[in-house]
Amino acid sequence: MALRNAILRHLRVPVQTLGLNQSQIGFLGSIRTFSSHDDHLSREAVVDRVLDVVKSFPKVDPSKVTPEVHFQNDLGLDSLDTVEIVMAIEEEFKLEIPDKEADKIDSCSLAIEYVYNHPMSS
Repeated sequence: MALRNAILRHLRVPVQTLGLNQSQIGFLGSIRTFSSHDDHLSREAVVDRVLDVVKSFPKVDPSKVTPEVHFQNDLGLDSLDTVEIVMAIEEEFKLEIPDKEADKIDSCSLAIEYVYNHPMSS
């Protein structure tokens, strides 16, 4: 927990803007959608956003990222890189992943499953 908190205070993973220019980001950044039904994202939306987060990580070759890719075995990332990716996923989805669960997330498939099964907080 202490290591994770220290990393959170000092490291940030850059997030790509997905090709939007600054004027579009400012406009789109102010839009929020509200639903009287379910705030749960579709599986496809979760997959797309998790893959975008992983592809935007500086040490990752985006062409190697798939929904099944393992962070260490397939992308050659170390444990600190994996922690940074999980933190970026938390930020992207406005989630607080408990340390016990975060330690288990070592692939895109596990990240996708966790996010899909834990709806975003408002």
